[in-house]
Amino acid sequence: MARVKQFLHLTALLACTAFYPVGTGWAAEHAAHCTPQHVAALPPALAPWATPSPVSAAIQPDGLNAALLTVGKAAQVTLHPTTDIQYSIRPEAPGGKVSSGGLLAFDTPDAGTYRVMLSGRAWLDVVAHGTVTDSTHHQHGPDCSGIGKMVDFTLPAGRQTIQISGSGTPTLEVMVIKVQ
Repeated sequence: MARVKQFLHLTALLACTAFYPVGTGWAAEHAAHCTPQHVAALPPALAPWATPSPVSAAIQPDGLNAALLTVGKAAQVTLHPTTDIQYSIRPEAPGGKVSSGGLLAFDTPDAGTYRVMLSGRAWLDVVAHGTVTDSTHHQHGPDCSGIGKMVDFTLPAGRQTIQISGSGTPTLEVMVIKVQ
């Protein structure tokens, strides 16, 4: 049990610093309050964040069937160099030569508001029916959760595409949930 508590505490501390690297000031101010209880306090809809499955992002739209996310489940996504990616629609912030990105797909069984969460800083677009969807809400994730960014989109039923660009890291955790 003691090892589990140590692991959870280390995980909480890493989650606090994953989005706000040491040296930004945020980690120094807030990492001290990150405890296993903070991680355990995630609402049930966000609980799958703690157990991501590996997924490799697609580098072009015809590879999206292999880069499919399941709504309500987290994924640890391997990204690719920006120069290798053929986005379906050019992102507003495509990133530079040393950044990473990729394409992911998810299915919305019915129309509604869906939240896309990322563990780190990156540009995020959701493409529905060939058009970039305007976001309706932005916020940071709960303290110590490792969720750095949460963006809401009103989406129709069907297949949606997530375009990630401008990531400074080659991996990101990603999760989609239905909000309304």
